[in-house]
Amino acid sequence: MNNYSTTTLTMTRIFDVVPERVFDAWLHPEMMRKWFFTLEETNIVAQNNPMGGKWEMIDRRDGKGYRAIGEYLEIDPPVKLVFTFKMPQFSESQDTITVELTKLQQGCKMTFSQVIYVPHDENWTKADIEIALGEYHDGTEHGWNLMFMGLKELVETGEVSYKG
Repeated sequence: MNNYSTTTLTMTRIFDVVPERVFDAWLHPEMMRKWFFTLEETNIVAQNNPMGGKWEMIDRRDGKGYRAIGEYLEIDPPVKLVFTFKMPQFSESQDTITVELTKLQQGCKMTFSQVIYVPHDENWTKADIEIALGEYHDGTEHGWNLMFMGLKELVETGEVSYKG
């Protein structure tokens, strides 16, 4: 992947639970299958091996399976998680995601950042690249906003009713 640019998406969320509860939702397959890239009803695969360093999710949408995979780069419970995110059916590009949790007087704050790799053709103009960076950033942000609604509901109530 020689021709690419990057953009960084940063988001914060406040949860009315201890950081450990949110951290667990990022690592335990039974919790991940309810909100992370999938919903319990459409999840086909939710595999995670933090000790081995890899995770995989497959979600069925409109009769088609969508696969997301990655590797853990850093796990520091319950304050920091760094991992890669890749959807090989669309691109060989691999993003890096960092999740940091801070205990608050009540609850915790999650700071999420994703370095998004945006592939492009060598004949693209600077304007073409800027448009693509904006589209990838905004589309990624929209997806995470939906997922974070489910994450909040899951960690605070134990269930996810939001269907995106």
